[in-house]
Amino acid sequence: MDKPADTQFPIHELLSRRWSPRAFAERSVEPEKIQSLLEAARWASSCFNEQPWVFLMATIDEPAEHSQLLTCLAEGNQVWAKGAPLLMMTLAKLNFDHNGKPNRHALHDVGLAVGNLVVQATAMNLVVHQMAGILPETICEYFSVPSGYEPVTGLAIGYSGDPQTLPSDIRERELGPRSRKRLEEFVFTKTWGKPPEIL
Repeated sequence: MDKPADTQFPIHELLSRRWSPRAFAERSVEPEKIQSLLEAARWASSCFNEQPWVFLMATIDEPAEHSQLLTCLAEGNQVWAKGAPLLMMTLAKLNFDHNGKPNRHALHDVGLAVGNLVVQATAMNLVVHQMAGILPETICEYFSVPSGYEPVTGLAIGYSGDPQTLPSDIRERELGPRSRKRLEEFVFTKTWGKPPEIL
């Protein structure tokens, strides 16, 4: 199912096509596509080139591992994410390698890596739903996460599926329109709250 963005100004079609569905087709993600997703994330920019991201992943072809990663999601997300053939958790390394000091840009840089991954996924006709609803303590326990790392988000990845397979309340959100704040609400010049004339 396609839900292209209704943009104020032209953007690249990969960005326009990207959205976060909850319905996934019963089809595995090919290993070479998983490799490309992770390679795209690897080449994201980061402060001091520290690359503070870590990805935990499991595919539906490994049912035990997939089930374990699924239990690291909040219950509401488990309902639909169980249909995603590829699950990932992102983590951030909180301190710089080069001096041991706190890296206050680590979460930002994890987001950049995931942004690369999402655009790569869209280019390969995959969809990604990012989730804040994760269970950090469960992730740390299950995967023996060392200190200094913080779970950030969950990712459900696969091929777009039929929204009719979703529970009715989730299906309504799936079929609803996409929306965003207008640029004038968050782009300012000269003083807070004053949008530039080009908008």
